[in-house]
Amino acid sequence: MKVEVRDHLDAIGADAWTRLHAASRLRSPFLSWVWQAEWVRAFAAGRRLEIWTVEGADDRLVAALPLCEIAPGRFQIVGGADVSDYLDLLADDGREEEAWLALLQARSARRARWELHAVPEGSVTVSALPALAAGAGLTATVALEEKCPVLDLPPSWQAYLASLPGKHRHELQRKTRRLERELPGARPVCVRTPAEAAGRLDDFLALHRRSRVGKARFMDERMDAFFRRVTAGLAEAGALGLWLLDTPGGPIASFIILEWEGTVGLYNSGFHPDRAALAPGLVLLGHLVRDAIERGMRRFDFLRGEERYKYEFGPHPENVYRVEIA
Repeated sequence: MKVEVRDHLDAIGADAWTRLHAASRLRSPFLSWVWQAEWVRAFAAGRRLEIWTVEGADDRLVAALPLCEIAPGRFQIVGGADVSDYLDLLADDGREEEAWLALLQARSARRARWELHAVPEGSVTVSALPALAAGAGLTATVALEEKCPVLDLPPSWQAYLASLPGKHRHELQRKTRRLERELPGARPVCVRTPAEAAGRLDDFLALHRRSRVGKARFMDERMDAFFRRVTAGLAEAGALGLWLLDTPGGPIASFIILEWEGTVGLYNSGFHPDRAALAPGLVLLGHLVRDAIERGMRRFDFLRGEERYKYEFGPHPENVYRVEIA
């Protein structure tokens, strides 16, 4: 296998990257060309990139590991720990170990640290990399980074409600009825096309910034530009939904969801703090789960973070890891 190091993503190109992404085991939007390219554009300006690629005997791309230097000799996987929920080596499904072995052997003489964040628990990177690294004279450490609450969806909404603990089922139904009673014009809306998403993104961003001080700081000018470009690209690919709870006085809650391989991922949120007593976010989230079930989706992934409200919907935690190679 042939290993090369490129200094920019365009040396691989969108088409080759997209083919590799489609052939990989982890097909989350965070590893898509749109997400990776827009992250580099927004957050890696002026930084050194090392895009490590592995090609097979037929010169076909087998794996890619995009890295960005964040300090001298310290490289972090492209995508960042703050905006991407699942990251990993991008490789042909079933060829991850041989790709890692080729990469480790090629870099064994370099005195650099590689840091991978948000690696899912089922990844070969978690299970096999420490032994592979040791064989190449390197050290790989794996540490729990966070948990993702994930809900396996039943075939019907009624079956889902029946699966919830009685207290959580009662609270969801009670809060939904209360909001409908006090705001009779409220209705959930989902937009998916690029034009529709662009038309409602300002509503989402306004609610996001109003939710709390930390979110307002997070959504600075650079992050705002990233969100606008990446949501447009994912909407074009059919991988994004923008939900809002509309009322006659304007939207009071909103979610961005990402979709891949039968999974709905709850990516980001915003709500009107003046309406917090009506729990508009929880009510809208109930509509999202119901919609996912009725469309035949298999999993509802609340993504990274164990906020209490997520567990009111009955998910189980799945681990994501930080992996360092030195």
